[in-house]
Amino acid sequence: MTAVRPVSATHAATALAGLTAFIAAVAILRVSQLFGERIVYSSLFVIGLTAGAIFLVDILGQKVHRRTSTGIDFTYDDPSWERTLYKLAGLLGSIGFIAFLYWLFPEYHGSFYNNYYLMLRNISIPWAVLALPYLYLVDRRMRNPHDGYWQMGKLVTFQWAGLDQGLIRQHLLGWLIKGFFLPLMFTYMCNDLSRFLAYDFARLTNFKNWFDFLHDQFYFIDVGLVSMGYLLSLRVVDTHLRSAEPTMLGWVAALVCYEPFWSLIGHKYLAYETGRAWGAWLWDTPVVYGIWGSVILLLVVVYVWATVIFGARFSNLTHRGIITNGPYRWTKHPAYFAKNLSWWMLSVPFIANGSALEALRHCLLLLALNLIYLLRAKTEEWHLSRDPDYVAYALWMNEHSLFRFVHRVPLLRHLRYRAPKTN
Repeated sequence: MTAVRPVSATHAATALAGLTAFIAAVAILRVSQLFGERIVYSSLFVIGLTAGAIFLVDILGQKVHRRTSTGIDFTYDDPSWERTLYKLAGLLGSIGFIAFLYWLFPEYHGSFYNNYYLMLRNISIPWAVLALPYLYLVDRRMRNPHDGYWQMGKLVTFQWAGLDQGLIRQHLLGWLIKGFFLPLMFTYMCNDLSRFLAYDFARLTNFKNWFDFLHDQFYFIDVGLVSMGYLLSLRVVDTHLRSAEPTMLGWVAALVCYEPFWSLIGHKYLAYETGRAWGAWLWDTPVVYGIWGSVILLLVVVYVWATVIFGARFSNLTHRGIITNGPYRWTKHPAYFAKNLSWWMLSVPFIANGSALEALRHCLLLLALNLIYLLRAKTEEWHLSRDPDYVAYALWMNEHSLFRFVHRVPLLRHLRYRAPKTN
């Protein structure tokens, strides 16, 4: 057993700075209408202000740029334009790979992603200006500069001798993750920000409207911070990719929970909603209605807190630093726990219209979705267990988490974390 909880990759002050800046940014937009109806500019403004606050605290307060995990050593200097140009070729090749997939798959041809493509056009010029000097300045301070971008550069320039296939595979998996999730999250962010800027606050006169408003805004914070995380994977501030989920099982368990796959799985196979949500069930009992709704909001707060505490590190299917504070102090998977429990309270599948057998059917469908998230949790643990910091954290949580007694329940004892065997 680990005696002390390992230090988190993101400090609470960093997370607080990011949340404060996010709220300040949307407040500025609401009051000033700074960019009018240009929602992509507004979204980039929110991301920029939030990231600026996070990186300011991270650099000045936490000295993240000096961590050994960055691979950067400021006492070391080995400049090389040759390596840098290979890395630039690797970066362009990575972007070209994702662009090819967008061209190939019809999913990315519709108007749903228009704001995302407009965002890419807006950042293309500053990205083009900054990419080469950034790569050069970071590369010259790296003790081991032959990273994924260098390997990718060698690949796209047909210099294949001595390439690290494992590193290239991890690099491409990381870009696939970014290419899949960023369009979704940024599009959701734009939609949520549009609704917030147009919202009539005079409607906030009763609990129902407050519930709907807060529920939507909490998820807006989530997708906003997640979008920032996918955009800003930077070695110099230690938010870079360490590794990507290597197994097909882990990928499938994650991707089925998101569009466009969820449209098939959720609507055709796991349609657990009965058509009668919690509000209709409890409408005639105002006190219980208020308590029930408040608990749902509390669960959503926990879910969003689990994103906020990542700072600029959040990304599905990746390892970008082990988080051990915030809600991760109490459980290894606070977001999954809170979200899944909130679904039970929102959809109340046990109150189905019709027979008890129909209610049981809906409960089993939601339970199946819960099991998918359990599988996501376990595959994430297997992936992160390649890092000894995560092993130490997970073993510590065996003795200190809210669910440390789970191993005493016969059917649940297999959920207790077990460190991988070492030779």
